[in-house]
Parts: sequence; structure tokens; C-alpha cells
Amino acid sequence: MKRIFILSIISLLAIGSLLANEDVLIDFTLLAADTPAEDNNGITALNEATTIDTSNYTANNYTDEQKALMKTSLAIENWLVKISNSSATIQNQSVSKSKEAASKAYGTVLGVRARFPNANWNAVATIKPPFEIPAYEPAAEGSEASSKFEGGYGVIKNVGSIKSVSVSVYGLNYPYTLYLILLDGNGKELTINLGSLNFQGWGEVRWDNPRYPQDVRDRELALTPIYPQESSLIKFSEFRIIKTGDQAGGDFVTYFKDVKVIYDQAVLEEERDIDDESIWQIQTIRENEKNKATQANQSNSLFLQAVDKKKQASESFDAQQEEQPADE
Repeated sequence: MKRIFILSIISLLAIGSLLANEDVLIDFTLLAADTPAEDNNGITALNEATTIDTSNYTANNYTDEQKALMKTSLAIENWLVKISNSSATIQNQSVSKSKEAASKAYGTVLGVRARFPNANWNAVATIKPPFEIPAYEPAAEGSEASSKFEGGYGVIKNVGSIKSVSVSVYGLNYPYTLYLILLDGNGKELTINLGSLNFQGWGEVRWDNPRYPQDVRDRELALTPIYPQESSLIKFSEFRIIKTGDQAGGDFVTYFKDVKVIYDQAVLEEERDIDDESIWQIQTIRENEKNKATQANQSNSLFLQAVDKKKQASESFDAQQEEQPADE
């Protein structure tokens, strides 16, 4: 009887260790631009691994030349830095942007500059990708991942309970608070408070899930359908940096390397005889329907930006004066 009890404990611990995974959700060192904006359409830089063609989502009758302007990617300089409406003066918003930053320790990372108002109210800076990261975008031929944005590009699949989340971020002694927003497969937000950025240099800010069942015996053990469940994945949505009313505003700068997640698998991964999604494409169709409106707006926006850039005046009075011949 004692032997049976010991074996039961060992088997429970083994199940717990099999369930736990640690993965990189998004790695900004992978998002350097392969094609700069001026060599693409003049509007967006391209990172080949994350390039998507948003013209696939629009019903408008664009020409092939116009559709060529509608490619975008997760290249760092395409990321959006938005200031909350109550604080988003033209000046504050115009200087709030993302840039590639060269780190001696890690290579290319995401650099963020934002400007908060010097006012005694709360303000928020949101840092987000140029489009909602799709969970079922087909992977490149020959890729080991089942979809394009797995493997450090914003999506982790087969996620059950989240145990811990960490972000590698560079602090410059700002007292502001960092939040991470994740999305599950049903579009439900998980908002995670990672604490203060009031430190200097690279640090790993971490959130440990207080509801995570540490003891295997406390887990809800149940068999759930494996396919085509959607909720057992997470996607990167955005960072939020919050200044409270009692804190000084002005410019601030920070840098991000990656986001890591420790989690239980929703189902034990094993080699299945049949690739369900390649036959039925239920998850892909659902995702495309969900993204259609967003990506259609994105394609129209990219096209209009390209047209507007062509209409911008390239002349200046100073340039014209320089071109005039000197008086004889």
C-alpha cells in the first residue's frame, strides 16, 4: 500500500512537470527591418519573417500596383506609440514613436520615446504592433512552426494556466508603471501589472499568477476537446505605461527586448496521426473572419498614406534660394 502511494505521488509530480512550458511570446531582437521603408513603399519598413499582405482582406478593386503598397510587418519602426486622448496634444503625439535601438548586450531591440503632459492627471502611453497579430497566418514553407507568428513573433498555442510572465525592459529611473496586455483565442484581454520602471539598466520585471495552482492535486483535471478549440492560445496585444497625476511628465524613453511566459499546456502535445487544421481550416477561417475588418482598414490606410506622401510638397523656399544662380 505504501509503495502504491509513493508511485501515485511520483506520477502526479511527473504530470505537473510535463505540463509546464517556458516560451518566448515576442522577441524584439527578431524584428529588425530587412527592407527599409524607402525601399518598400516609402511608408512601412518590412521584416520578412512577419510581413503580411493586407490587400488579401480588402474587397475594393485595387490594381496590382496599388495592392503592392499594402504590405506591412512587425518591423520595429512600424510599431505605434499612442498617448491617451486627454494628453495627446499634437506636439506630444508627434514625438511619441518607436525606433530600432542597438543594444551592446542583445543586438536590435525596441526603443520607445513618449511624452506625457506636465499636468496633475493620469496619462497612458500605449505601445502596440501596427496590426493585431493573427494566430493562424500560414507559416513560411519549411518552417517548423504551425503558423507564421509562433516562435517569438507574438503567438503561443496550447496554453492552459499561466504561471508567470516576464518582460526584459531597460529602465532609466522613471517612476511610471508598466502593464502588459495579452489576448486569448476568443479575444478576451488579460491585463498584467508588471510594476514600476524606476530602476536603471536592463531588468526582468515579472508577474506571478496568484491563482496558479502550485499543487497538482488542486488542478481541475478534465478531458476537453482538442480541435478546433480557440481559447488555448495567447497573443501579444500591447504594452501600457501609466503616469499618475502626482508624477512629473515630459519626455521619457525605454527599451524592450522580449516577453516570456511560463504556462501549463492545455493538452499534452503528442504526434497526432491527422493534421486536423490542414483538412478543415476551421481555425484559419474563424481568424480571417475576425481580422477581415481590421486588416481591410489597415490596407486602405496604407494605400492612402502612400498616396498622401506623393502629394506632399517636396520643395522649400530655402532649397529654391540655394538653386538660384549668384548675381553677376
